[in-house]
Amino acid sequence: MNAGVDRHARRLAREAAQWLALQDAGEMDADAERRLQGWRARSAAHEALWQRAEQLRRRFAQVPAPVGLSCLDRPDPQRRKLLGQTLTLAACAPLAWLTYRELPVERWRADLATAIGERRGLALADGSRLQLNTDSAVNIRYGASLLEVDMLQGEMALDGRGPLRVSTRHGHLDADGASLCVRDGDERCLVSVQRGELRVQPRLGRERRLVAGERAWLSTAGVENVHAFDTHLPGWQQGVLIVENQPLGQFLRELQRYRPGLLRWPASLERLAVTGTFTLDDTDRILALLAASLPLRVQYRTRYWVTLSARAQPA
Repeated sequence: MNAGVDRHARRLAREAAQWLALQDAGEMDADAERRLQGWRARSAAHEALWQRAEQLRRRFAQVPAPVGLSCLDRPDPQRRKLLGQTLTLAACAPLAWLTYRELPVERWRADLATAIGERRGLALADGSRLQLNTDSAVNIRYGASLLEVDMLQGEMALDGRGPLRVSTRHGHLDADGASLCVRDGDERCLVSVQRGELRVQPRLGRERRLVAGERAWLSTAGVENVHAFDTHLPGWQQGVLIVENQPLGQFLRELQRYRPGLLRWPASLERLAVTGTFTLDDTDRILALLAASLPLRVQYRTRYWVTLSARAQPA
């Protein structure tokens, strides 16, 4: 990792931990809340780190943030090397691995990575083409006769021109000249085959073959819910999001992947239906289109804190 980036990451992580420590100690008055909101609104990196830190705290709510902060401050070079000082919340061994995996250090150290809202393509040495969707990271290795891609997080599309293997936390995918897409998740990942044939091997289950036009869920235990999809339908690789009568809540959860910061809405908006083709490069415009076509308002507290609310319809 670049030394400058590493120092910046450490500084942001320590600042985030200090804010969380203040919250957990009950010492956040109105002035501190305003300063915290200003810190979060300073950049997309600040807001993204804050969200990940809060997610980590929710998962391990029994570990107080001040304990984690004091633990990291102890002079333990081996532990610091393991965590990369990415989050000062890590207070014990179970948290160490999750912190190392979930916070930006893994993305920063990857061979190819994207930020939230960014999509990126790369021509590989063997003639294959790799695309990464928002907030994604991969490592790439060239063997004697095999292209190997380790998926660390997010979503990728690979148009392979020779033998290849894609490894995920749930298993691996093998092919010879196939075109595929993989979207990673905590419990399973979605595997789609656009061209060729794919051998899907779960870590603990039986191998399953998928052919062009098929999509399935891969978990550690097996391959399930194989179904057909339209390989010609444009999607994130073309920079668009196409939906038809999709519940607004589901649509907004997908939109959140492409937008740094907070996007909140009440339960009353969840079941509104959304239809349209939306350009992912401008999520503010997508929100404006939703406000123009649905009974809702969009309120910007900052660029990175947006709230949707119901708008009364004329009688």
